[in-house]
Amino acid sequence: MSIQHLTSANFDGVTGSGLCLVEFWATWCGPCRMQAPVLDELAEAHDGVVKVCKVDVDEYPALSERYGVMSIPTLVFFRDGRMIGKAVGVQSLAQLESALGV
Repeated sequence: MSIQHLTSANFDGVTGSGLCLVEFWATWCGPCRMQAPVLDELAEAHDGVVKVCKVDVDEYPALSERYGVMSIPTLVFFRDGRMIGKAVGVQSLAQLESALGV
């Protein structure tokens, strides 16, 4: 499954069911570019189990504020619409899998 880009309109619907990882990022962010291949690998390895999504902090600042995003990349983990964890900075595949319990 490919990575889904979230907006204010679809955020709650997508994160509201199942297991979901949302990266808050920006196009100009170097560490965010370093995180991208790890997220691609996670999405491929756990297709159908974990939804991997991104929110552009420049386009949707209200979502960033809602989840207390102060620096990027910030990764927020959801289960059935409830935030179950958060990580700041570049994370390895193993760290993400551990945080998600997959």
